[in-house]
Amino acid sequence: MTASAHAKHKTWKSLAADALSGTGVHAGSPVHANLSPAALVAESLRRNESRLSADGALMVETGVHTGRSVQDKFVVDEPSVTADIAWGKINQRYAPEKFAVLKARVQAYLQGQTLFTQDLYAGADPANRVRVRLVTTYAWAALFARNMFIRPPAEELEGFQPDYVILHAPQFQADPAVDGVRSSTAIALSFEQKLIVIAGSEYAGEIKKSIFTVMNWLLPERGVLPMHCSANIGPEGDVALFFGLSGTGKTTLSSDPHRRLIGDDEHGWAENGVFNFEGGCYAKVINLSKEAEPEIYAASHRFGTVLENVVGDHHGRVDLADKSLTENTRACYPVEFIPNVELSGRGGRPNNVVMLTADAFGVLPPIARLTPAQAMYHFLSGYTARVAGTEKGMGAEPQATFSTCFGAPFLPRRPEVYGRMLSDLIARDGADCWLVNTGWSGGQYGVGSRMSIRHTRALLRAALDGSLAKAKFRRDPHFGLSVPEHVPGVPDEVLDPRQTWADKDAYDRMAKELVKRFEANFAAFEAGVGDDVRAVAIRAAA
Repeated sequence: MTASAHAKHKTWKSLAADALSGTGVHAGSPVHANLSPAALVAESLRRNESRLSADGALMVETGVHTGRSVQDKFVVDEPSVTADIAWGKINQRYAPEKFAVLKARVQAYLQGQTLFTQDLYAGADPANRVRVRLVTTYAWAALFARNMFIRPPAEELEGFQPDYVILHAPQFQADPAVDGVRSSTAIALSFEQKLIVIAGSEYAGEIKKSIFTVMNWLLPERGVLPMHCSANIGPEGDVALFFGLSGTGKTTLSSDPHRRLIGDDEHGWAENGVFNFEGGCYAKVINLSKEAEPEIYAASHRFGTVLENVVGDHHGRVDLADKSLTENTRACYPVEFIPNVELSGRGGRPNNVVMLTADAFGVLPPIARLTPAQAMYHFLSGYTARVAGTEKGMGAEPQATFSTCFGAPFLPRRPEVYGRMLSDLIARDGADCWLVNTGWSGGQYGVGSRMSIRHTRALLRAALDGSLAKAKFRRDPHFGLSVPEHVPGVPDEVLDPRQTWADKDAYDRMAKELVKRFEANFAAFEAGVGDDVRAVAIRAAA
């Protein structure tokens, strides 16, 4: 009897036990294991979790949580990991005995629910892959995970044993007095038990970023740098990385019709090159333009895509400009929904490293070439503006922030671990490094305007095809950056941010203000870097 024929003769209890192996959950009813996208859409609609857009995408709302609940994320303080975790506001200590209580309560809760499981991979490189099992009460959350991660072929699902388990209970309310958490929401990670508990939040980004945190924990010990970046590959096989926080343009700029997309958000840099952690994209779609971003627009308007907090009328016609639920509207779709994609999820060693920042002050140049020391400095600085809606509790205006390694909320280890790895890899592979401002020009936020995507794409084309490296550069007097004087397709005055301001004295004052912020931020990691990085640090004039 074949394995598939044998499975047909199993009882639902036996099948459920297989689907929940390693989770500590014992099903009280049949479990929907590894359903197809069509089946998950049907279940989600039947259960009134969602509705269809006019184009067939699944529209969901996530209630009060429309972004990550960063203050409710905890890491279990266990003997095997405690010495290597950067404890603090990001990685909040969670007592093992309290985690045991929360875990048991969530497991008991799940046993009384209809459950959906998905068995998936994180990591396109088989040598650096993590097997993930999601257990959730929402069919649409299972579809989100299926879109977001790598889907194993059918033969690899038989006997699948997870490396990490996610217990996803979005409607379970944690009790601070009982569970030792801050609120009714808890995202708790145990690296020792290889278990993630997500309770009290329907925002699906918690699933995605919990596994990213796992990869940031595991891979450095294997000599692989985990990165919060997108990646693409050119016609000649040249690979480019795009670092940046949400809203800085990683997804948009890596989706280039002239280059194949490797992935839009999370990658590893290993001995043989770059590999995607994921099998899908989680694109921000507020004010998404069909003309400016046709690939993402098309992917957001088809069956199988999950539209998170996107507003539509009673006919399902979506309004991508409507931010009444949140500015953090999202589309989650498999990477193959993008027409020009590298389906292997892998590429060679990077030729170019681009660091994206959305400068709310409007004083950084649109592009600058970085030395290896400057690249390390800006990687550890991680300057950008957090965009409204990406995290719970943010106001309407972007806020200037420094997020170490462009991904501080997801780094369990100390920043210098990742910084040293990046510096060594850039030196090893000889990558060119660039700082690109996708933020404001002609004035600060509220006065100036957002950088033209047409100009940004022209600058990146010149950087990636190698022509920009041959340009004539000037030294920026405030930030010490090498800025090109001329780039085809971009007005010369755009390259000099001071020239875009009507009030030049106001520009100088604002630039000096940002310099002070860089200088204050550098104090936090100056002791852990070498003299070469200290020499290029941005400092106020004496």
